[in-house]
Amino acid sequence: MRIMVIGGGGREHAIVWALSKSDKVHKLYCAPGNAGIAELAECVPIPVGRFGDLIQFACDNEVDLVVVGPDDPLADGIVDAFEERQIPVYGPRKNAAEIEGSKIFMKNLLKKYGIPTAKYETFTDYESALAYLREQQAPIVIKADGLAAGKGVTVAYSMEEAEAALQGMMVDKVFGESGGRVVIEEFLEGQEMSILAFVDGETVRAMVPAQDHKPAYDNDKGPNTGGMGTYSPLPHIDPALVEDAIETIIKPTAKAMVSEGRPFRGVLFAGLMITKQGVKTIEFNARMGDPETQVVLPRLKTDLLDILLASLNGRLDQLDIEWSDEAAVCVIAASEGYPGSYPKGLPIAGLDAAKAQGALVFHAGTALKDGEIVTSGGRVLGIVGRGRDIAEARARAYEAVSVISFDGMHCRSDIAAKALRG
Repeated sequence: MRIMVIGGGGREHAIVWALSKSDKVHKLYCAPGNAGIAELAECVPIPVGRFGDLIQFACDNEVDLVVVGPDDPLADGIVDAFEERQIPVYGPRKNAAEIEGSKIFMKNLLKKYGIPTAKYETFTDYESALAYLREQQAPIVIKADGLAAGKGVTVAYSMEEAEAALQGMMVDKVFGESGGRVVIEEFLEGQEMSILAFVDGETVRAMVPAQDHKPAYDNDKGPNTGGMGTYSPLPHIDPALVEDAIETIIKPTAKAMVSEGRPFRGVLFAGLMITKQGVKTIEFNARMGDPETQVVLPRLKTDLLDILLASLNGRLDQLDIEWSDEAAVCVIAASEGYPGSYPKGLPIAGLDAAKAQGALVFHAGTALKDGEIVTSGGRVLGIVGRGRDIAEARARAYEAVSVISFDGMHCRSDIAAKALRG
């Protein structure tokens, strides 16, 4: 088969890597791809938002299946556009992708169907939001309604911080129109957990759980990012809690989307918090997580293409999906200044040495310049170590990190440390 993956980050590199292992794949394309993806697939220099050009390329090159990675094109209806041309495409349609595209839609859906989540109020007017906020206590969470590259959430530990975040979103428009509407939400305390699931209507096939690290610096300090590292499995979390989350949150949400006339087909990502009152929903995403995908797919034993085709053909409920007991830990190497402004075009050293150690190196923000791999994003690389357990996988990940370098590179040093403490 001829497959085209849409996107150019670490998640898409992991997807391309997994698909490249399938003996059913004859040709892989990725649009636009990156320097690492180019080692496995033919990169096509078409931006993810140019649907017409992507469709034309798929037609001209007889692409058999399109796999969409990022959130923005899903929210903008890329799946609908490909379906109109009768090109097989894996991902949710626009009306289903709204579960990520609008936090207000998501929160109202959960409230309507009694699915556990944090208490919240929604606002479209700054003065009303500010008045409500001043009646609350810190810590409190402020969320931009729309997509904001994983950065539209502020966990405010003081009211001054909360008010500044609200003004930034609604008045200063730091996230553009995404912050024109906001959710003000109670702060949930506990262990975070991410569960991705292959979903086709009411059929839910959960993947192995992972845990992400959002703040930029060690000990969960600094601003939220798109993710500074992740690991799987979660030995410090009771498997019964994972099963409870699947049964009380993910499956009811899939069923609710069907009831709303928005059946979801694709990967549904649940960001969860294990509180003293039970597991509650923080967020839903309408695609694979980044960097969660980088530790989940290396544990997948079943051919990823078989899963995608089973979903498209209405046979997901008939497929046995197998997972490895192996552990995986991903450490993100980020550019100096991220998640703020950062330089680009810096040469990266040590990639071959890291791979020689057995690490998986997924490129998130890289490019080729004069035959050399250079930085081109805030999150540059996802460096994955694998092992019999978290301790071994973590040691291997950081060993690989130690041989990679570029000017200003920074990483968190405590990825997966919670799992070792228990």
